Amino acid sequence: MQKKLRKSQVSSRREPTIALINIVFLMLIFFLIAGTLVTPLEADLKLVNTSELEGTAPPDALVLNAAGQLSFRGEVITPSAYMTTASEAEGAYIRLVPDRAVPAATLVQIASELKAAGAGAVVLVTEKALP
Repeated sequence: MQKKLRKSQVSSRREPTIALINIVFLMLIFFLIAGTLVTPLEADLKLVNTSELEGTAPPDALVLNAAGQLSFRGEVITPSAYMTTASEAEGAYIRLVPDRAVPAATLVQIASELKAAGAGAVVLVTEKALP
């Protein structure tokens, strides 16, 4: 009686890192191409400097100060009083400039009162921070 010896099976699996390297390479090529699609600004272009610009509220905007008082063109006003004096165009799109220290609950309450009084849209005017 003869015994048959089994051959050990050698697994011929491919390394999974090859696929990962291919994906990373394709992403590198994508970002290189995507980065060159945007045309750069002209070298001699000088941008406007607004560091000396005084930030004031637009004249047709409602201002909400830190104490929670609403004012329009320097005079204290209530949301319902503003809506009765505002024209139809002003009432459809209201710009509200809140102070940074105004609590969020107060801001939401004023916006709700404006909407209840007939405002179409209440838009908050904020400061844009540039890097």
